[in-house]
Amino acid sequence: MPYDDIDIDALRARFPALRAGVAHFDGPGGTQMPTPVIEAITNALSAPLSVRGSVAPGEINAETIVRDFRRAMADLLGADEAGIVVGRSATQLTYDFSRVLARGWAPGDEVIVSRLDHDANIRPWVQAAEQAGAVVRWADFDPATGELPATSVGALLTDRTRLVAVTAASNLIGTRPDIAAIADLVHRAGALLYVDGVHLAAHAFVDVTALGADFFVCSPYKFFGPHHGVLAASTGLLETLRPDKLAPSTDAVPERFELGTLPYEALAGTRAAVDFLADLAPDTPGTGQDRRTRLRSAFAAVEVHETALRERAEEAMSQLDGVTQHSRAALRTPTMLLTFDNREATEAYHFLARSRIHAPAGSFYALEASRHLGLGTSGGLRVGLSTYNNADDIERLTAALSAFLRS
Repeated sequence: MPYDDIDIDALRARFPALRAGVAHFDGPGGTQMPTPVIEAITNALSAPLSVRGSVAPGEINAETIVRDFRRAMADLLGADEAGIVVGRSATQLTYDFSRVLARGWAPGDEVIVSRLDHDANIRPWVQAAEQAGAVVRWADFDPATGELPATSVGALLTDRTRLVAVTAASNLIGTRPDIAAIADLVHRAGALLYVDGVHLAAHAFVDVTALGADFFVCSPYKFFGPHHGVLAASTGLLETLRPDKLAPSTDAVPERFELGTLPYEALAGTRAAVDFLADLAPDTPGTGQDRRTRLRSAFAAVEVHETALRERAEEAMSQLDGVTQHSRAALRTPTMLLTFDNREATEAYHFLARSRIHAPAGSFYALEASRHLGLGTSGGLRVGLSTYNNADDIERLTAALSAFLRS
């Protein structure tokens, strides 16, 4: 397409699932997987594989997979590879870290959460605070604009604030708060910042240091990889935390936070997903540029492509009578939430599915955000774009929604 540097036809050809002819707008819930990632998983499972070590071939293969995975995620996030922690999911990691951090909280301490967030970055902190006798304070976003200003968080900070949990991008309406500005306020108050980057990491170049995130969590299956979670933090910070673990297991960081044997095949797939993203950089494959540099170029191209598609979709939706768009923040991901006059979003979801268009309906665990928008627990129809979407997908969606509204 003329407005970006990504060859979308060539890109789409590398996703076997797209051959089924479904137009996917479900990226925020999980992307489809490209061939190199599938092959990396298969290769990991096809070679000798055992518990990590340095003697037998299976041990060496497992050790190599883990090392390469940590390096890849460090490159993706601008983090220290020794601070990359593996978890079953971002939710599991957040629960684990909430329990560890809450051990240092006392009655009267304070925790700040945001109504913009996925419940996975709310409920673990609320529950941990309740158990510690800490006070929970809520940062509200503006339902009219979708914005969560840094000042909304700053106004709640006190000398008793111990932790602030906030999303880097809303999985419901795409809002991208100014995390760096929030981090500055949080750190001036002497508190820690836990950032849910699950939705952001699929759409933007991440630098956890520049963001000021003490903890940053994401999920590779949102950016073409397998299902598991990843947390990034400084090794110095991780060294101060003492999680429960088995007596024989290592006390080294980051392994002290990783319970049991790791999913080696998933880690191999995640490394391949990061390489796949890096190879989207225009005119850079094989040029000798380091992976972090290529990722920066790749995400610049991804943002151009996805923003152009989002604007095209938003313009098309604005021409449809009876459709309300709730994604309005000045800086946002290509994620739209739609509701319909006198029609339920679930009706549209089922109607679209019959046309082989996957745009799901609901609140998508962003329960507080849905309620704050006045949508109760029902939410709306979420149209989430991914890099492999193209103009034809937008046309199909527009035509199908037009038919739905006439039906």
